[in-house]
Amino acid sequence: MPRASIDIGSNSLLLLVVDDNGEPLYDSARVVGLGQKIGHRGMFQTDRMDQALEVLTEYGHTAESMGVPAEKILAVATSAARRAMNADAFFEKVREQTRIQVEVISGDREAHLTWHGALIGLPTPPGSVAVIDLGGGSTEIVVGHPDGEGVVGQRSLELGSVRLTEKYFGQDTDQYHPADFARLRAEINEQINSFEWATIPRALVAVAGTATTLCAMELDMTEWDASRVHGSRIGRAALRRWIDRLLNSSAAQRQEMAAISPERADYLLAGATVLEAVCSSVHRDSMWISDGGVRHGLLIAS
Repeated sequence: MPRASIDIGSNSLLLLVVDDNGEPLYDSARVVGLGQKIGHRGMFQTDRMDQALEVLTEYGHTAESMGVPAEKILAVATSAARRAMNADAFFEKVREQTRIQVEVISGDREAHLTWHGALIGLPTPPGSVAVIDLGGGSTEIVVGHPDGEGVVGQRSLELGSVRLTEKYFGQDTDQYHPADFARLRAEINEQINSFEWATIPRALVAVAGTATTLCAMELDMTEWDASRVHGSRIGRAALRRWIDRLLNSSAAQRQEMAAISPERADYLLAGATVLEAVCSSVHRDSMWISDGGVRHGLLIAS
C-alpha cells in the first residue's frame, strides 16, 4: 500500500507519498511560516495557523486520493512546535478537522530522521558524514557513519533562518544594514565554533528549503527540478558570493534571485551565512545538497 508522511517545520509544510516500493508518487513543499513571530509571545500566530490548516487539509485530501487514509499519515512537527505554547491546541484542531494526528517530536528524534532521510541516493565518500538541517527555527547538525554505526552525535542550534532574520533585521527587510548583519554573523560564528564535533566529518550534506533554494540559485534555475538539486554540491566560495549579493540587494531583487521560491527570499542571507560558517568550521570547501529529510526518514523508520 502507499504510505505518506508530513513534516511540519518552522517555515515549510512538506508532504511525501510513496508507493509499495518506496518510490515517490507525490512530493510537495509549501511555505507557510508557522514559526513566524513565535519569539514575540511564544505562540503560533492566528493567520499562520489558518494557512497551515488549509495546507494540511489539502495534504490530507491528496494523500487519500492516492490511497492513504488521513489518519494513517505519519505527521510530525519540529522546532517551532516545541516552542509554541499553543501547539497542542492547534494540532488537536488539526486532528478534529483533517483526521491527521500530528506528533511533536524531540530534537534528537528529528536529528535521526533527518540524517537517514537526507542520505538517500547521495554518493557520499566513505567515512563520517554531517547532515545540516537548516530550518526556520533551528539548525540540527547530525554526524554519523553511513556504512558503520549510524548516528554518533547530534545537536540542535538556535540558528533558524526565520528566527535570525526576525531577531536582527525585524520585519522591515527591504534593505539590510551592515551593522545588523555583523551582529547576526557574530552570533552564528559563536554558536558554530562552540559546537563539539563527535568526529570531524569527511563530507557535509545540507537539507531543507534554504539550502535547496540557494543551490537552485547557483544552478540558475527558474523552475524547481529536484533531480538537478539532489546530489548537487555548492561551494563555500559560492555561498560567500551569495551572502554579498543578498546583503546588498533590495527585497524585490532577492525575490527575483530566488525565482523558484521567492517567499524564502528574506531568509536566505541568514541561511547562507549559517551554511558558510559550518563549512569554515570543519575546513570543507563545499557541501552536498539533499532534497531528502524528515519526511523520508519517517517512511524509512516505519
